[in-house]
Amino acid sequence: MKIFLISDNVDTQTGLRLVGVVGTVAHTREAFSEELSNAARDRGIGIIAVAEKLASLYPDIIEEFQNARALPLIVEIPDRHGTERQKDFLSRYVRQAIGLKM
Repeated sequence: MKIFLISDNVDTQTGLRLVGVVGTVAHTREAFSEELSNAARDRGIGIIAVAEKLASLYPDIIEEFQNARALPLIVEIPDRHGTERQKDFLSRYVRQAIGLKM
């Protein structure tokens, strides 16, 4: 399975392309929604990496997408500016998802 990137800046796209991850840049709501749908149609893509900043702009699109299908998995990644998440984001995510306290 492949990873596909949807970012809001060219720097993140270029950096991940250097390690073999193909992707695109979306600056509008419509472009993001369209790129997400296009990536979901490709059966070879198992993970869609979305830049955190872009994901924070359109959480409704991501939630609707995740509720409609199991694959591909959407993973939010930090961009060149770093992460906006708190230190314990992973522990809280696991606790919310499966009720396990780590």
